[in-house]
Amino acid sequence: MHSLSCMVIAALCLAAPSMAAWGQSHYSVSPLPALGGTFSSGNSIDDLGLVSGVSNFRGDTYGHAALWLNGSVHDLGTLGGLNSDIQWPVKSNTGVLAGIAQTGKPDPLGESWSCSGFFPGATAASSTCLGFVWTWGHMRALPTLGGNNGFAAGANDLGQVTGWAETAFHDPTCDTANSGQVLQFRPVIWGPGPNQVRELPLEVGDTSGAATAINDRGQAVGISGICDQAVGRYTARHAVLWQRGTVIDLGNLGGVAWHTPMAINLQGHVAGFSNVSASDGGTLHEHAFLWTPGSGMQDLGTLYPDDVHSQATGINARDQVVGLSCTAHFASCHAFLWQNGAMTDLNALMTGYDGLLAQALDINDEGVITGLAVDAASGKQVAFVARPVNGGSGYHSSARTIPDVAMPDAMRTQLLRRLKLDRASLVP
Repeated sequence: MHSLSCMVIAALCLAAPSMAAWGQSHYSVSPLPALGGTFSSGNSIDDLGLVSGVSNFRGDTYGHAALWLNGSVHDLGTLGGLNSDIQWPVKSNTGVLAGIAQTGKPDPLGESWSCSGFFPGATAASSTCLGFVWTWGHMRALPTLGGNNGFAAGANDLGQVTGWAETAFHDPTCDTANSGQVLQFRPVIWGPGPNQVRELPLEVGDTSGAATAINDRGQAVGISGICDQAVGRYTARHAVLWQRGTVIDLGNLGGVAWHTPMAINLQGHVAGFSNVSASDGGTLHEHAFLWTPGSGMQDLGTLYPDDVHSQATGINARDQVVGLSCTAHFASCHAFLWQNGAMTDLNALMTGYDGLLAQALDINDEGVITGLAVDAASGKQVAFVARPVNGGSGYHSSARTIPDVAMPDAMRTQLLRRLKLDRASLVP
């Protein structure tokens, strides 16, 4: 890994794209190479342009956390098991990455844990899983709160990492029968010291939760609820913000579960998704949101009238928000860019690429976007980078000019697996 470390250091010395790139009307799209499989996804991009995420190996039975640098893909390895992943926007500009990795050790309680929703199905629950920090070519496991599993999500420039970790308490609110979850878990911040872990408070009456993102002011966001299935649903009864030692409820869009902040910028503005259906908290019918201290939680809606699902996954300092908008059962998804009150199909803004941009998953402060695309020729799901092109004259209208492209079954399965849902549980 030494050569990769040197490459990262070299990249830190390069000038980032001009701030004038913000707000341009067109994007130049480049697909990124994979580790041999048919699925890869760019889930995070920092202000230096380093893209991280996950890429499967040939056969798609397992995948590893990946870093894309100067057009090349680099395998970040695991903690001894088959799978690893960088799933959340990390947002550290110091070369620090955070994610999840299997250890190779069987789970003594047979839990599938949160990580299993993000790994290929055949090997998703093959061992315990821990959060990790990757720094300059070295992957280090993060401690739990006495349980067997952990999950690292976001990071900041101060060396703090957000996530959630199991305690040793057998929580009766866990959905043991359906998900196999047994142990309670709590939202945590690791660092800045190598062995530091700090538990965050929950809403009154809640037992479990997760911290998903953190900014350089130390503000963190995440979810608070019951143990449930360790992925969303009733664990996400409350979308919350932690600051100065207190927990603040961000509200919701009308539902009783699935309220999940995904990213927070330096201004403390939060992007995520919230259930709009109050009839059944276990059913996912979510819309993207933007929360600000002054305006509260704003429903960003969907790209098109026939879309049912939308999720905001990334936000930058300019309050540009990216995400995905999908028809029922995630049959067709399009990446979106939301800016100045308008949601636009990113496919309508791209140049030089004939594939479908299905998910926009993060955006940096220079307006560069990464995510997941469907290759037009092969149908493979590939990571991409979309860079603003200078000389634009403003955003196009959001009128549908891109034909519907059906999502490959493998991608739909991946989305549903991440949410631990069956097709029948999704509503039109």
